[in-house]
Amino acid sequence: MIERPNRYVKRLITFLMIAALTAGMAGCSLFPSGNLEIRTWNDLDAVRDKLGGRYVLMNDLDSTTAGYEELASATANDGKGWQPLGSEDDLFTGTFDGQGYEIHGLFSDRPDEMYVGLFGVVNEKGAIQNIGVVNATLDGYGAVGALVGDNEGTVSNSYSTGSVNGIGWVGGLLGVNLGTGTVSKSYSTASVTGDERVGGLVGWNEASPVSDSYSTGSVTGRYSVGGLVGATSGTVSNSYSTGSVTGSTNVGGLVGENVNTVSNSYSTGSVTGDSLVGGLVGRNTGTVSNSFWDTLTSGQATSAGGTGKTTAEMMNIATFTGAEWNIVAVGSPSELNSAYTWNIVTGQTYPFLSWEFA
Repeated sequence: MIERPNRYVKRLITFLMIAALTAGMAGCSLFPSGNLEIRTWNDLDAVRDKLGGRYVLMNDLDSTTAGYEELASATANDGKGWQPLGSEDDLFTGTFDGQGYEIHGLFSDRPDEMYVGLFGVVNEKGAIQNIGVVNATLDGYGAVGALVGDNEGTVSNSYSTGSVNGIGWVGGLLGVNLGTGTVSKSYSTASVTGDERVGGLVGWNEASPVSDSYSTGSVTGRYSVGGLVGATSGTVSNSYSTGSVTGSTNVGGLVGENVNTVSNSYSTGSVTGDSLVGGLVGRNTGTVSNSFWDTLTSGQATSAGGTGKTTAEMMNIATFTGAEWNIVAVGSPSELNSAYTWNIVTGQTYPFLSWEFA
């Protein structure tokens, strides 16, 4: 006669069955801490089945990693490539920690779609950190960014390279940073092209903060085009851009159009446009304080906000201490002083953020 298992054994069996089923459904293995491991493109794709989960990337993903051809390559999904994680109707509400690893070769060709990126839409509960999206190729209609199309959550310590293209709200890292969204200690070197509200890091920053970040890629658009942010009704602080900027109207080395606050920031890239063109800001109805642009490298003697300086002045710490920046001189970028927001090698470099070379 087979004896009925006692209640403790039953509980153990039930727990093991649920754990195994959960891990199988997610395509990931469950950590004791509750985090879900991502090791392959298949694991990454399975995030869409549990958008409120807690995820950690365990290694780089590239074209040799399982699942790339059918999920993230130029031939995946009938040539559309990667399908973004999270949509307007099904938001990403979880956490994603890249742990310093990179996602290489992400391809997404969706020119008629909104919210195109590794992640499509991230709501205020979502958080993404410590991840690099490298050599990405993305094309969308609106809200297009290598990492996130539309962000209302927290993005930090993340970066992107490659090329990003769209019509409106196009950015190297984020297409839109909206409301409760925050971006900090992040950067993009991606080349960005679009039509309206196009920026090297963020296309449209609406009532949100962008801080301690930078961009170096070229930016090309038509209306509200900026080296760092295309247009902002939020705040931009302790940030910079060095990439070339080309547009028609509302074109700025750092910000194309500002209706809120820009502070303690600078730009050095060349700026070209037809009307409302500025070395730092193209059109300004807000406040710009303690911010600068290089009049020589930008090719612009004027700006809607900020103070123009020569290259020599931009490499002189006195320019920034005089504006009460939190900055200190160091001997070289390898001799960082992280107690300050900014470091500079006087006479040799422009200011750089102390976290950059850490």
